[in-house]
Amino acid sequence: MLQTLNSLLAPAVLERLTLVINHVLSSESVATDRLKPHAGRTLELAASAWPSLLPPPPVLAFRITPAGLLEWCGLDRPASCDLALRVDAANPALLLARSLGGELPPVAIDGDAQLAGDVNWLMQNLRWDVAADLERFFGPVVAQQLHRLGSALAHALRTAVQGLGRARPRSR
Repeated sequence: MLQTLNSLLAPAVLERLTLVINHVLSSESVATDRLKPHAGRTLELAASAWPSLLPPPPVLAFRITPAGLLEWCGLDRPASCDLALRVDAANPALLLARSLGGELPPVAIDGDAQLAGDVNWLMQNLRWDVAADLERFFGPVVAQQLHRLGSALAHALRTAVQGLGRARPRSR
């Protein structure tokens, strides 16, 4: 049943994810400028060490457009890719918590060195300006309050994740 639900939801979720990624990329011209020279190349993002009890997440494959944005390749990934990114997902809950807290997960990169360098730069430097997007929808006063609330929640999540990291049981 989980597999069926996964296959029904995955395309819709991944299409929306692509829109969000492209929104963030297009908000910074330096980001799209870094990707434009790689137009036509493909990136693959996969989870490694995924727990066998959970339905596996789809491998995400994106093609870089001439505009420096990403196009989702669909559930049928290309035969080969120019850059493969493998995220350690042995503990998906911790991975999600750390990601929501602003911490980049460990990523193994294999493929074209120039493309890897540009993607790494984007991962290190590109940030979503949530406050500006909130302001467009709700106005400056409400957006400031929502952003403050979100920042407080993110800080609490980071603190909780750091506490969990320190509270790991010791092996004997």
